[in-house]
This record gives sequence, C-alpha cells and structure tokens, in this order.
Amino acid sequence: MLLSSAHRFAAWLFLLILVSSCGKQQTLQGIFNQPRTPHEAYARQLHQTRLDETALGRDWLQAADQALRDSLVVTLPFRETGIFRADKASAAAYRYAVRAGETIRVTLTLSPGTDARVFLDAFELNPDRPTPQPITSADTTALTFSYDVKDDHQHLLRVQPELLRDGRYTVRIQRAPSLGFPVKGKSDVAVGSFWGANRDGGKRRHEGIDIFAKRGTPAVAAIDGYVTRTGVTNLGGNVVWLADAEHGQHIYYAHLDKQLVQPGQQVRQGDTLGLVGNTGNARTTPPHLHFGIYRGGRGAVDPYPFIRHADATPAAPRTKTERLGEWVRVQDKSTDLQYSPAKKAGRVAALPRHTPLLVVGSQTDWYRVQHPDGQLGYVAARAVVPATTPLRRESLTRSTDLLATPLPTAPMLDTLPAQTKVAVLGEFGGYQLVRAASGSLGWLTKTPAS
Repeated sequence: MLLSSAHRFAAWLFLLILVSSCGKQQTLQGIFNQPRTPHEAYARQLHQTRLDETALGRDWLQAADQALRDSLVVTLPFRETGIFRADKASAAAYRYAVRAGETIRVTLTLSPGTDARVFLDAFELNPDRPTPQPITSADTTALTFSYDVKDDHQHLLRVQPELLRDGRYTVRIQRAPSLGFPVKGKSDVAVGSFWGANRDGGKRRHEGIDIFAKRGTPAVAAIDGYVTRTGVTNLGGNVVWLADAEHGQHIYYAHLDKQLVQPGQQVRQGDTLGLVGNTGNARTTPPHLHFGIYRGGRGAVDPYPFIRHADATPAAPRTKTERLGEWVRVQDKSTDLQYSPAKKAGRVAALPRHTPLLVVGSQTDWYRVQHPDGQLGYVAARAVVPATTPLRRESLTRSTDLLATPLPTAPMLDTLPAQTKVAVLGEFGGYQLVRAASGSLGWLTKTPAS
C-alpha cells in the first residue's frame, strides 16, 4: 500500500528513532526515569524524537490508550488471528475474567513474513483503582509469558505493533493451575465437595474442597515449601500445614489417616506429606483430603482454581482468515455487533442489512470487526458475506470526493470525475462504500450517484 507524504515523513522520523536511541549518551534524568516496559520505552522514544507530534504518532498513542478502555470480553481458553496495518496505527485488546490461583499463559505467534516488533502488555482491571494496573509485559524477543493471578478480577491483554508495519498474528490465552494436584494419581475430577458448601446445618461454610480417594493414597506437597505445623484437631483430625513462600500463603491438609512429615521439614512438590483418611469430624464419610488455602491478610480462599486442570488448546478459527483486512457486509435484515463472541453477549450496535464491516480478527465462528464509525465488536461469520461482490454499479452524476471514512470531515483520498463508474460494496447512514474502476476504495455520499 502506498503511504501519503505525511506517513513517509513519519517513517523518516521513525528511522531517526533507531539512530538517535543508539547514539545518544544517557543523561542522569534518563537513567533514573527508565520506562518499566518495552511499550513505555517505545512511547518515550516517540516523545524524544517528537514523532508524537505527527498524526501517525498521535494515532499510535491514542490507540494504546483506547485499548485499555476496550469493553469487548472474551472467554478463556481463547485464540484469535488478527492483523496489523501499516497505514493505520491500532492496538487489539482482549478482556477476560480470572480467578485467584490460576496461572494465565499468553502466547503470540507472528505469521511468516511478518517483520514487526510487537508489544504485549497484561493489566489488572480493579474496580477500586481508577486506571488499569500493569501485571507483566513482553515484546518480540519473548512473545510467550505466564503469570499467577492474585485476585478475582478482569484482566486485559493489549497487543500493539510498532508503527508502519503490516502483518498477521495469532494470540492464545489459556488458564493453568498454579499448584500441583495434592492427591497422588488424582485430578480435579475427584473433587466431591466444593468451596462454600453448607456445613453443620448451614451454621458455617466449607472453607476448602474435598478430594476423595482410597484410604492410604498419598497426599502430596502442591508446591515446594516447608512444614510449619502438624497436629490433631477436632475438625481436621490429623492435619499438616505447608508454607508456600512463593505465593505468600499456607496450605492446609486435613482428615489424614497418618502424617509423614515433621514441623520445619523442607519438601519438594510431589513429596508425600501424609495419607488420605477420614479422621476428625469426617469419621462418617468416605476417605478424602480436605484441602484449604489461607492467604496472608485474607484468610481462606477457594482452592479450586489453584489446582483445576489446565485449559485445552483453544480451537483454530473455523472462519476464513483470508477475510482479514477485507470488507464484509451484513446479509440478513439485521444482526448485532456484540461485545463478546458468544450467542447471548451484549449488543454494541444494531447492524442493518448491507452495513459494511472491516474484518480485523478471526476466531472459531466469529469475526472481530470494525464498524464504519470506528467501533469494534464481534459478529457471527454466518451473518456476513464478502463485500467483493458489489450490491450494484452506478455512475456518478458529478465530480465528487472519495473519502477515507463516512464523515463530512474525513480526509479526501481522491476526486472522482462525473460519469465515473463505481461498484457499491455497502451502505452506512448517508454514505456508501465504493470501489472505483481504478481500484480505489472509499466512501461517497449517496447524493452524487444515480
């Protein structure tokens, strides 16, 4: 794609960044104010070279900020293939719910031929904080990372390439347990009583989970740590407490038939701490391990997310990834632009028939699309058709401007003389998306055509 003179100037300034960043001696102020993430370092370079004063630089910074306010939500495990466009600064955002104790694994793969530095940034969206809180970051040198979740919140992953780059990427977000399973040979299928269940006729709630297994099955350390206490209690029977310094928490094993460790003993993940039984107040139940987690300053938390099975690899898109970067249009009388790729997700906007949409992402049976007004959302693949086949062909009655967007203040791409034949690909409000015989694609008001 040919770039405008403004974009060529921006490209020249971009190259200047690479030269200046290698040749300048750092000042004391620069040393003591180093950005925390690769994304912040890049934004600082834009500022230092005044690229942030150009239209393309401003767009890049605005896209990064807008991504943090993105209200689209995806469900884990998740996989999507998306695009970068050299002619337009953009950033993709993926918002997802997490549980304390999960490990989130993020992988981004660049398609062959994509030569771009890409910034990955994960944030926590805490309703008690006015701004998203950074969790971890990466760039092209390491496009895979994982992190442990501390609280039940929504998180957001931002994916943004450097300026002036075309390409395609695939992002995967999956959950995994942060601890090993505490009963040898078992999995979360063996959990028979969950967090919060009634106990003593509703007088108290279950502060853990029960994992059922044969008497004498080894109960093992879920992580490296040291034994802080062993003992016998009325409720727990034979119990073991394991300190998990890595996560700042204590792990509680109860109803053991026998304890096989001593206080102060260092253990490795998988070492046997005791044997499953039904001691304490579990004497009338089948043998099981009561497994609990107590976090500093918070007390008991639901241990299930800490040990649940890892997500399976998310399915590859069934939608056509060759539609990426192309226009499609609504084929039904109407359909919904949605906040999430799910059947009962909330609606961003109602889409009348023939509304054109730019495909920017593809996953399972949905497209992530950009509405003509700039809004992003998901639309069911079955609800749209390629806009390559025109609705009709028209001749312009007079010379008119071909616009970049369907707005009266939009930049002009070209001026089409009278009698120019155009193919109408879609309609939005008082505008229509057209393709001229020269191949130029843009927006016209409906009045000049007959």
